[in-house]
Amino acid sequence: MKMTRVFVPGNDSVMASMGLLVLRCWFGGALLFLHGLDKLTHFGELSKTFPDPLHVGSTVSLVLAVFAEAVCSALLILGLVTRFASAVLAINMAVALTLVHQMQLTGEHNGESAFIYLGAFATLLIAGPGRFSTDAVAFGKA
Repeated sequence: MKMTRVFVPGNDSVMASMGLLVLRCWFGGALLFLHGLDKLTHFGELSKTFPDPLHVGSTVSLVLAVFAEAVCSALLILGLVTRFASAVLAINMAVALTLVHQMQLTGEHNGESAFIYLGAFATLLIAGPGRFSTDAVAFGKA
């Protein structure tokens, strides 16, 4: 293997696709298991007190957050409709960062996590899922 393939693999290389797989699984899994499943399992308790940044009601806001953080995170891990899932997740994180955390990146109740997740999901929205995804198999790019 040439050293240039390691350090400059190209946009459609196996290494670039492996990087996208790691990014999808790392951030999709983290959001699903650290936030999404908790919201899903405690839905009844949270629905009365969940933040309502869009002024659609706490329950509707929680449904939207669960859809993003549980359903779309799982889709991201699978690499299924990746750009749609990434767009939903990026919007969810942008709302959390701007409206809930008021762009505060330090201090108590800051939006640092939302900021970092937003960067990952925006990257996946732009780059797509890579070769190692359900999208690649289903839509003929495997």
